[in-house]
Amino acid sequence: MGFPSTLPIPAEVLTIAQKLEGAGFETWCVGGAVRDNLLGVENQDFDLTTAAQPEEVQRLFRRTVPIGVEHGTVAVLDRSNQPHEVTTFRRDVETDGRHAVVQFGVSLDHDLARRDFTINAIAYHPLTHEWRDRFDGAEDLARKVIRAVGDPAQRFREDYLRILRALRFAARFGFQIERDTWDAAKAQAEGLKQLSAERVREEWFRGLQTARWPSGLLELWRDVGAVEMWLPEIGKGEGGRGKGAASVMDELPPDPVLITSYLSADPVATLKRLRCSNEGVERARRIAEHRQAWPEPISEVAVRRWLAKVGQAADDLLNIAEAEGWGDVLVETAGRVARSKAPLALGDLAVTGDDLLAAGVPRGPAVGETLRMLLDRVLDDPSLNSKEKLLSLVRRQ
Repeated sequence: MGFPSTLPIPAEVLTIAQKLEGAGFETWCVGGAVRDNLLGVENQDFDLTTAAQPEEVQRLFRRTVPIGVEHGTVAVLDRSNQPHEVTTFRRDVETDGRHAVVQFGVSLDHDLARRDFTINAIAYHPLTHEWRDRFDGAEDLARKVIRAVGDPAQRFREDYLRILRALRFAARFGFQIERDTWDAAKAQAEGLKQLSAERVREEWFRGLQTARWPSGLLELWRDVGAVEMWLPEIGKGEGGRGKGAASVMDELPPDPVLITSYLSADPVATLKRLRCSNEGVERARRIAEHRQAWPEPISEVAVRRWLAKVGQAADDLLNIAEAEGWGDVLVETAGRVARSKAPLALGDLAVTGDDLLAAGVPRGPAVGETLRMLLDRVLDDPSLNSKEKLLSLVRRQ
C-alpha cells in the first residue's frame, strides 16, 4: 500500500502540532486515525505523539486535562472544548500484563516499537507530510493482516488486553490474524483472567459495535478461550445461544447489551460479571423475563396486552423477533398500536386516582385495584378511554 501525499488533518489538531513544533518539540500523528484514513475509513480523531514531556505540554497550552500524565498523555482542549490527546514519546520499562511503567525522553522509533500491532504503528508528520513505517504496517493493511510489532508473545505479556484488541480489529476490518500473532494470543490467553472486568467489557462491547459480522467476533473470542473465561453463559447448555445464533446476532442492531442478552443463557449474570451499568443489567433482566412469551402477532388486542406487559423491553423484543425471521407481522401490528396512541399503562388512562376518590372509591388499595381494572378493560377496547366512560364503569362496579 502506498502512502498518500497528505492526510486530512483537522485544523485544531494542526494548530496544536504547529505550536509544539514551533517550541522545538518533534510531533507526529499516530494511531487509529492514521490507520483508518489509509483504509479509506472516515476518522478525524487524530492523536499526536511528541518529544515534549507532559509538563511541557501543559505549559505550552492554556487549557489541558491530565488524563494520563503518568503514561505521558495530556488532553489539549481546542476552542470548542474538544479534547485532543497529546502523548510523549515513551517506552515500557516494566509491565505486569495490566499496567506499565513508562520512560520518557526516547525517540519516535522507540515509541512506535512499543505499540501493539503494525497497522497501529504508522506515523505521519502533519507539517512535513513525512511518513514513518518501521514495521511495514502499510503492507499489512494491504494484505489485510493483524500482526504484532516485534515479538508477539512479548507484546501480549506487556498487556493481555492486546489479545482482545487483535480480535476486535480482525472482526472490524475483516482481516486475518497473522499465524505467529494468533499462536501467541492463544498461548498467552490465560493472562486474560488478570484483566479487570471493565476493560474486558469495553473490548467486547466495542467489538460488537464495530464488527462487520458480530458472529465472527464471537467465533474469535471462542477460539482464543475468552468466551469460556468471561462469557461462560454464552453457548452453555440448551439455554445459551452462542453456537447456533450466528445468523441471528448478525441481524440484530449493533447494540452490545441486546446482543449479549440474546446470546446468553443468563444475561443478568453475564452483564454483572462484566460490571455493566445497573441500567444495562435491568434491561437484560427484562429481555430474559419476557422473551419466551410472544403474542398472537395478527391480533391488536393480544399485541396491546403484550406491549403493556413487557413495557420498556418492547423494542428489544421486537428487534429479536425480526432478527429471528418471523417477527414482521408482530412488528407491523405493534406499529399500528403505537400509531393509534392506545393506552398501555396506568398513566395513559383518562382518569387519575384523585378522580376515583372524587367518584366515591375508598381511599387505599381499592384505588389501585380499580385503576388496574380500568386498564384491563381499555386494553380490550381503547375507545373506553375517556373520563366519562371510565367513571361510568367505576359506578357500575
